[in-house]
Amino acid sequence: MMLPMTSEFELSAFLPYRLSVAAGRVSRDFAQSYEKAFGLSVAEWRVLAHLSQEEEVSIRDIHARIDMDKPKASRAASRLEDAGLVVKILNPSDRRLVCLSLTQKGHETMEALIPIAEKFQAELFKTLAGDLATFQRAIDKILD
Repeated sequence: MMLPMTSEFELSAFLPYRLSVAAGRVSRDFAQSYEKAFGLSVAEWRVLAHLSQEEEVSIRDIHARIDMDKPKASRAASRLEDAGLVVKILNPSDRRLVCLSLTQKGHETMEALIPIAEKFQAELFKTLAGDLATFQRAIDKILD
């Protein structure tokens, strides 16, 4: 038998909980846009989007930068490679190090995805309304 908590703690008002739920909902809502159009998972979108910003990126860097565990990043990279969207490049001096790069098809897919992402972000900004600059600075502080 569980005893009720005696403190005044309210989970629904706890900021870390609220941020987690909000991030999950935003991610899920956005995923509906690109899953339907391109058949991509959230992990695949994140890897592709990250690769669109740089020529070559190691799986280790992707794992660290997009806050995704290594096995999940590796599986997403493998599926993207199978789909012809990325190519894996082995480091000649250390074959354990693998970098990823977008293929031409990967670049074309990102070109088609960018307007979808921009539209989604514009809709989200409308929802946030108010002082968007203050909100973005607060998010930046959390992420730093």
